[in-house]
Amino acid sequence: MIVVTGATGNVGRPLVQALAAAGEEVTAVSRLTLDADPSEGVRRRQADLTDPESLRPIFDGADALFLHDGGASASLLKPRDIVDVAKAGGVGRIVLLSSIGVATRPHSASHGAMMRSVEDAVRQAEMNWTILRPGGFNSNAYAWVESIRAQRTVAAPFGDVGLPTIDPADIAEVAAAALREPGHRWQTYELTGPALTTPRQRADAIADAIGEPIRFIDQTRQEARTQMLRFMPEAVIDTTLDALGEPTLAEQGISPWVERNLGRPPRTFADWAQANADAFR
Repeated sequence: MIVVTGATGNVGRPLVQALAAAGEEVTAVSRLTLDADPSEGVRRRQADLTDPESLRPIFDGADALFLHDGGASASLLKPRDIVDVAKAGGVGRIVLLSSIGVATRPHSASHGAMMRSVEDAVRQAEMNWTILRPGGFNSNAYAWVESIRAQRTVAAPFGDVGLPTIDPADIAEVAAAALREPGHRWQTYELTGPALTTPRQRADAIADAIGEPIRFIDQTRQEARTQMLRFMPEAVIDTTLDALGEPTLAEQGISPWVERNLGRPPRTFADWAQANADAFR
């Protein structure tokens, strides 16, 4: 049995689907109440990663675990306790969703240092582990849904700064391979899309996907910061804006690991926009 935490997220949802399609027995875990899954072999359970004891009955009898990064609750995680509970339940393989910020911004309390502590707990567990370090997600563009639907506009800072954002479905497919197949033991994969794209180019790709023009509005850093305060912890915002506006060479690098693991290039942002166009109409 494979346990997937963060099962309602942008990576967890397609991962559950991929594992079920491959015939795996899957337990999908989320903090939220989950509807029954029609997929054969999937059971749904509600639990909280910040409460490792709530995971004990879920991990019992599991072979492998996809460990989500905790999202907004990441700072509250007790990673060593989670790993101990997983081992006690019989889990022998962990695939951790981490962040490229562990490597590129190691001294950032909100990015590198926080996720490094989770990585360290996994590495020290004497288990079969794989760590995934993606950069920005294509699905971050969902933040533009409201303005695109209402006004056909996108407002964003650093409109001409490119980053190799990745389709979460590609992350999910790499995770599925690492959970099911040999050859991934003690590997750390930095995962990116196939090319740099700027916010302006991503807005244009969404416009092409919905068949209507979208006007791009350049935001100042302060305007973006004020907007982000509505939905993001303040401690995270400045590091995020630094990465968006002044990315390091490593943050702009194109990784080979999606193609090496899946035997195909990663999907482009335009591919993602076409697949998710209905959300913006």
